[in-house]
Amino acid sequence: MVMTNDTTHDASPRLNFAKAAPKAFKALIGFDAAARDGLDPALVELIQIRASLLNGCAYCLHMHTSDARKAGEDEARLHMVGVWREARNFFTEKEQAALALTESVTLVAQGGVPDDVYAEAARHFDESELARVLALIFTINTWNRIALSTAKVAGEDERAAH
Repeated sequence: MVMTNDTTHDASPRLNFAKAAPKAFKALIGFDAAARDGLDPALVELIQIRASLLNGCAYCLHMHTSDARKAGEDEARLHMVGVWREARNFFTEKEQAALALTESVTLVAQGGVPDDVYAEAARHFDESELARVLALIFTINTWNRIALSTAKVAGEDERAAH
């Protein structure tokens, strides 16, 4: 089987997940809200941006970079999220640990979550925070998959409609 990176979609619209599976959609919104509860909003956006970059989700990337800007995030940091390892000076050690964990969990099939990555995150977050960071990573990966599977268009933000 040859995998391509062709994301061209035919002209027929795909399903609206929120309308087609309202209970699942509501449950995911609740899980997402519980995950982010008490976490630094800037950190939340950095995690969501990094996962969306890794998953190639333009819809979520646009949404979360826009949210980060509205929340006052520094434009230079937004530009550096994709290359954070080469631009560590833009991010705190805690943010770097969260970004590394985000990468490992998002790309879990490529080698799991290494002990050193987990230990570094555990050094910066207490158990409750770490559990919520993990939950946030789980939710953004789910949102990315929903957006990609249903061909959401970057720049359209449907959150206000729900």
